[in-house]
Amino acid sequence: MDRAKHKVVRRSRRHIGIRKMVEGTPERPRLSVYKSLNHIYAQVIDDLAGKTIASASTLDKGAKLDGKTGNSAAAAAVGALVAQRAKAKGVTKVAFDRGGFKFHGRVKALADAARKEGLSF
Repeated sequence: MDRAKHKVVRRSRRHIGIRKMVEGTPERPRLSVYKSLNHIYAQVIDDLAGKTIASASTLDKGAKLDGKTGNSAAAAAVGALVAQRAKAKGVTKVAFDRGGFKFHGRVKALADAARKEGLSF
């Protein structure tokens, strides 16, 4: 297996392990993060109902970006935006699902911005 495929397989295994522990409930939905090379996506999900409560990404028009979408500043903008949308729906507590990614860089920037906007996790 080449190196790139091996990285994807390892991340999926880590994500499965995280998902065994983290579950979104109506009281504490799951804040799920996915990042690609160019963009970052975040969703607040109630797993019991199978519904997405709020979502944001670097592709949204409402995200205040300065042109670049694959950096920590863009991730922080997405974190703030998803937190605002979740609070508008009445969600203040979430369970953080980092999606198998390491908690640093863009994932950490998104989480810190969401915390700063009022989400607790």
